[in-house]
Amino acid sequence: MSGLALSILMAWMTTGGTGAGQDLQKNPLLAEQSILFVVRKQYKPDHHNTATMFQKGEINEGSFEGGSALKVLDARRGEVHTLLEVPEGIIRDPEVYFDGTKILFSMRRTKEDAYHIYEISAEGGEARQLTRTAGITDIDPLYLPDDSIVFSSTREPKYCMCNRHIMANLFRMDNDGANIHQIGRSTLFEGHGSLLSDGRILYDRWEYVDRNFGDAQGLWTVNPDGTNHAVYWGNNTNSPGAVLEAREVPGTQQVVCTFSSCHDRPWGAIAVVDRRLGMDGRPPVIRTWPASAIELTGKGDFDTFKQVSPKYEDPYPLDEHHFLCSRMTGAGEEMGIYLLCDSGEEVFVYAEAPGCFDPMPLAPRVRPPMIPARRDFEQQEGWMYVADVYRGTHMKGVERGSVKYLRVVESPEKRFWTNPPWNGQGQEAPAMNWHDFNNKRILGTAPVEEDGSAYFSLPSEKFVYFQLLDEKGMMVQSMRSGTIIQPGERTGCIGCHEERRSAPSLPGSEFPMALRRAPSALEGWHGPARMFNYLDEVQPVFDEYCVRCHDYGKRAGEKLNLARDRTFAFNTSYTELWRKGVIKAAGAGPAEIQPAYSWGSHASKLVSVLEKRHKKTTLDSESFDRVVTWIDINAPYYADYASAYPENLAGRSPLNPEQVKRLSDLVGIPFAELADCRKNQGPQVSFDRPELSPCLAPLREKKPEAYQEALGIIMAGKEMLEQKPDVGNPGFALCGVDAARQDRYRARQAEETRNRDALRAQSKAYDQ
Repeated sequence: MSGLALSILMAWMTTGGTGAGQDLQKNPLLAEQSILFVVRKQYKPDHHNTATMFQKGEINEGSFEGGSALKVLDARRGEVHTLLEVPEGIIRDPEVYFDGTKILFSMRRTKEDAYHIYEISAEGGEARQLTRTAGITDIDPLYLPDDSIVFSSTREPKYCMCNRHIMANLFRMDNDGANIHQIGRSTLFEGHGSLLSDGRILYDRWEYVDRNFGDAQGLWTVNPDGTNHAVYWGNNTNSPGAVLEAREVPGTQQVVCTFSSCHDRPWGAIAVVDRRLGMDGRPPVIRTWPASAIELTGKGDFDTFKQVSPKYEDPYPLDEHHFLCSRMTGAGEEMGIYLLCDSGEEVFVYAEAPGCFDPMPLAPRVRPPMIPARRDFEQQEGWMYVADVYRGTHMKGVERGSVKYLRVVESPEKRFWTNPPWNGQGQEAPAMNWHDFNNKRILGTAPVEEDGSAYFSLPSEKFVYFQLLDEKGMMVQSMRSGTIIQPGERTGCIGCHEERRSAPSLPGSEFPMALRRAPSALEGWHGPARMFNYLDEVQPVFDEYCVRCHDYGKRAGEKLNLARDRTFAFNTSYTELWRKGVIKAAGAGPAEIQPAYSWGSHASKLVSVLEKRHKKTTLDSESFDRVVTWIDINAPYYADYASAYPENLAGRSPLNPEQVKRLSDLVGIPFAELADCRKNQGPQVSFDRPELSPCLAPLREKKPEAYQEALGIIMAGKEMLEQKPDVGNPGFALCGVDAARQDRYRARQAEETRNRDALRAQSKAYDQ
């Protein structure tokens, strides 16, 4: 196929319709081809482009709609035959073996079933089931060069932080389904894997750390053993809001992919990207279908590509000029098979109701080389180096010698969710922070040498990010994405936000100072690594130094109240510091990399005041460090997504919806609407000292009966918190739903451990 001239392409119809395009067998690209494809309905609309699994027992299970078949279009005979049909189920994500003789795919036979991985002969017959665990989803299978298989799965059950939908990570297994183990651990979704010609896996990843949920889905690469997860393209591009289904274009350094939106089905425009022209933005996008869609790159927001019409998906490159895809035929949402040409032609090939997806040649293809494994299952840690922290983008104004430490912070997975949300810069369910979605665990710090190098050990298989600190422990620059290191892996980077397409260039014969010694152990942050809880880590500083003046009923408190008192979602001091702009944290910030010193403790008014010894109040070094560190890790509040009150306001309030409504009626404040940082009027209720609740003040003299009833409701909230403490407080217990989710998580981790034990013993363990 490669190198065929476009001039010999026969003129075809460019309109859709059921059946095959005219003179199918005369087309030189397809005349000798058999095209594999899936027949099914388009997925129903849902929250996000990753929300197509509709897993049984999850929030969107009702969106599953069955009726599907795996078929082959034989261009030589102009015939279509069925390999497998599931009248009540869905077949999806086929992948052809290297010699073209068999096919991997995912199948869910009925609504009550789960997606499992199967294999079938290219001639048809009975499908062989490879995975079989109930209650989880296995999709997007991919043959590796050594014949093992990678796929995406919900086997580590976690949820998207900005809503309630189950997510998936990359897993690997033997070709008979044995020894399934996890190779990706980002906090949200990893999917649509394909092979690069050098043997690496190209996949799309949705994850966000201290940034907006909607523009954080780009392309990444990873070695087959799970080592060296690295960004490929689009991690800091605001539009498209999703880059999906990428495949390498044969004989080039380009990839073809789907440019989609955050809140949409996994469709949009088809694009060809050449990362030699850049890692982000418009310049690397060399063409799109439709052609006009190229101008949407970098424009608008994460849902800009929803406006593309017609919609495309599932691109498959035949050569550098021609691509198969699924495309709207013009009959509603029906998708047909089309051939796209780089000249701009879009040639209709075949359509069949209700729609055709995943077209690809059922033919042999080149097997890439095998990459030697670097993962060591006997280890519990890995090793990371940075050649020069001063090298990279967005480091203007950072003088050499000013960075003294590198901090490692973990952003853990979300295991629980609530129905009522808090609306920050997106929907949190439950409330976690004023803007940001992540909880945090500080794993420790490592020294940075005079030449800017660092070398340190860190726990493996944690989703972590790095921050640069000065001599005061204040943040200079921060990652707003994450990385994973596997057991026994040694890896590193050139610098911080460095040009990722370049290699290290060391001055003269100098070798980085940090690499001349053993790796540093991480130095802990005021004790063992733990989930960061604002009430435990930061509020005690304000209690000791500030609250004697900055409290309810005091003049300084009217300007800035730093009291501990709990409100509906957070506490008084936390709400005040965020709402009044006294701190400058990134929140769920923009897609673009932010300049050094542009946010965090160096840019926060609160720290400036503390450094000037406000009213002769001098914080001890640990107290100062607690405040600045809290700001620098993006000012989080809750340590965990679990909640004692999953059906109440923001998933956190001790008052039930009826009590909140009655209190709102009495005091004239719409509390249900204030579960939104943009509408919040500040602390109006104190569950620690109900009589000091600001919302009661107008009633005290003018409406004594209403005052007493309102006070009674707030006191009931105080009593509820004493009887049933919320997360992060002594006595907290998981609610029944969260306890069940936790049991499921632990059961899946136990299964992961069993499979790894088999790998170490060089034996076989299969799904039970």
